Amino acid sequence: MTSTSRPLVLFSLSLAFSLSLAAACAHHAEFAEVVAPMELTGTAYEAAARVELPAVSPSEGSGLHHVFELSKRIISGAEPDGPEALEQIASWGVRTILSVDGKTPDAETAEALGMRYVHVPIEYSGMKEEELLKISKTFRELEGPFYVHCFHGKHRGPAAAAVGRVVLDGVPRERAIAEMRQWCSTASKYEGLYSTVATAHIPTADETARFDFDFHAAHSFDGLRGAMVEMTRKWDLIKAARERNWQPDPEHPDVVPREEAVQLHQLFEACSELESIRAWQDDFRAWLEDGRSGSEQLVQALTDHARLNDAAPASRELGEAVALADMAFTRVRKSCASCHSAYRD
Repeated sequence: MTSTSRPLVLFSLSLAFSLSLAAACAHHAEFAEVVAPMELTGTAYEAAARVELPAVSPSEGSGLHHVFELSKRIISGAEPDGPEALEQIASWGVRTILSVDGKTPDAETAEALGMRYVHVPIEYSGMKEEELLKISKTFRELEGPFYVHCFHGKHRGPAAAAVGRVVLDGVPRERAIAEMRQWCSTASKYEGLYSTVATAHIPTADETARFDFDFHAAHSFDGLRGAMVEMTRKWDLIKAARERNWQPDPEHPDVVPREEAVQLHQLFEACSELESIRAWQDDFRAWLEDGRSGSEQLVQALTDHARLNDAAPASRELGEAVALADMAFTRVRKSCASCHSAYRD
C-alpha cells in the first residue's frame, strides 16, 4: 500500500509515522505545479465521490482524534488536546503545525518540542483569497512534515490540508477533495470548503513568494467571534455530559456539567450585551436570545440535578431534573443549529 493510501499505524507502536524526513523536513526549493481548477457539472461534494479511495479509519490517541496520514508530508487531524498530544505529534517528526481553527493555539509548548505553529483561522463557508495565500505560503516555505488541524478535524482542517496536497504534493484536485469526503468525513453542507479546493484559484509559487506573511502563531478574536470559539468548546463538554446522563466524567473530575453550563450561559450573556449585536438581523438576535434563555434554564436544571444527585441519587425528583436539563439542552441546540444554518454553514 502506498504512503498516500495507507492508514496510520497504532499509536502504541514506536515507529508510528515513519516519515521520510530527508524529503519532508527540508525547505521546498521545488514546488509542485498547481493543477487547473476542476470543471464541475454538479457539486464539488458529489465530485469527491468519483475517485474511489481505499477505506481507512481515523487513528485516535491521547489527546489526538480523527487523525489521517494523507502523505509523508501532511497529516490531518483534530486539535491536539494537551502537552501529551503535542509530544506525540513531535515524535512523528512534524516541524510545522497549521491551525485553521479560531482558538489561539498552544504555540509555546509546540516550540519547546521543536515545532512551529502557524495560525490562519478560516470559516466553514470556504477560504478567502488572502487565506489561500497564507496557507499555500506556509506549505511552500516552512519546514515539513505538517500537522493540519481545526477543532474536530473533520471540515476546515481537511480543507486546508487538501490545499497542501495540491501545492506541496502535487495531487489532482479530484484526489484532494476525495480525501476530504471519504477519509476525513467533511460534511456535504460545507460545499464552500469543497468548492474552494476544487475550483478556486490556488496561488502559484511566484504569487506566494511575493506575498508578505510573517507566519504568526496567534490570531486572536474578540467580540462575537471570540465568544463563539469558546462556546464551541463548552458545548462539546456539555454534549458529552448529556451522553453520561449529566454525570461527571470519572476520567476528568475537573469538568463539572453545571459549571460548564454556567460558563456557556455567561458567554451567551456577553454576546447579548455586545453593541454590534444591535445591527444584526432580527432572526439572529431571536436565536441568540433563545440560546441565552435556554442556557439559563440548563444552569438551573443542573443545579437541581447536582443537589439531588448528592442527596437522593435514585429519587423521582432527580429524574425530573434530568428531563428538565434535557429539554433545556435541546432548546439551546435548536437555536444554535438554526443560527449556524443561516449564518455560518
